[in-house]
Amino acid sequence: MKIFSKNYQTIWVDETDGEVNIIDQTKLPHEFVIKRISDIDQMKNAIKTMEVRGAPLIGGAAAYGVALACKEFNSLTDIENKSKELVKTRPTAINLKWAVERMINKLSDAKKDNFIKTAFNEAKEIIEEDKNFCKEIGHHGYKIIEEIYKKKKDTVNILTHCNAGWLATIDWGTATSPIYHAHKKGIPIHIWVDETRPRNQGANLTSFELNHENIPNTIISDNTGGILMQKGLVDLCIVGSDRTLSNGDVCNKIGTYLKALAAFENSIPFYVALPSSTIDWETEDYNAIPIEERESKELSHINGIDEEGNIKELRIYPEKSKSLNLAFDVTPAKFVTGLITEKGICRANKDEIKKLHNQ
Repeated sequence: MKIFSKNYQTIWVDETDGEVNIIDQTKLPHEFVIKRISDIDQMKNAIKTMEVRGAPLIGGAAAYGVALACKEFNSLTDIENKSKELVKTRPTAINLKWAVERMINKLSDAKKDNFIKTAFNEAKEIIEEDKNFCKEIGHHGYKIIEEIYKKKKDTVNILTHCNAGWLATIDWGTATSPIYHAHKKGIPIHIWVDETRPRNQGANLTSFELNHENIPNTIISDNTGGILMQKGLVDLCIVGSDRTLSNGDVCNKIGTYLKALAAFENSIPFYVALPSSTIDWETEDYNAIPIEERESKELSHINGIDEEGNIKELRIYPEKSKSLNLAFDVTPAKFVTGLITEKGICRANKDEIKKLHNQ
């Protein structure tokens, strides 16, 4: 998608030296910075500090991290041990573990002197798969928006939470892919963008990318969605997922559960958009999902830009106040209208999910 009218994807390899380029998302929206990653430790730090974030993207980033490790180590055991460090950085998002396991499995069948080429080829395949998956999510999800528009014959108001846009993937996004497809087909849409505290990924990232695609959007505080639904100002909710169980329970950015409850109470469709790589086929109980707890400073401090263009970090809490910063929550399947994947749309239950994905 576009930034300043130029097409980008979130991660790519510099073919001249084999280093990996990322868009540093901790700098957005006030600065646009491309950062070079030359080894697995730098990639690990980029994932941990959320310079790259979003389940599909950190899966792709981890794949390139393993590939970079192959330039440092020639023993599969060393590469595997180093790659396990990647998995520990963000334990909730299943794509991270999925991508690392896929890379190691591929290397286990390769000759040692071919590790680097094999790894970079496999990482590129993961990247291209995600781009195609997200594009297909848009093709399927667009039909939901189109159907609402045909009935309403007026602007379709869509509420989304956090950033499940192209910045969270390689391109297109998950929750935003149907939005982008609808916009390109001329359907009038307006997006309610939850600011998504504490890192403000909706305000800082989703609104940023929608602005660059000229899609009308309005940032709202995280507690505004409910009253908008009560007043009939929301036609549809689409969110992303960091991990979805095969029974349809959805783990996503903190606050998603509350939006699903409000949508359910007000009979508003609540869809979750995700590539099949985000489905956890092993975990049966959502209580077994590791919920990442991040540092309290993300709550107590905020970054902003002053009138002179200087970016500053400010404390907004009383100095002695404590805070709890859980990064994710789980929305039970019964509150989810349907799942949108690259395979199509299905209800959030085990039978339909398995049938759609040939499991």
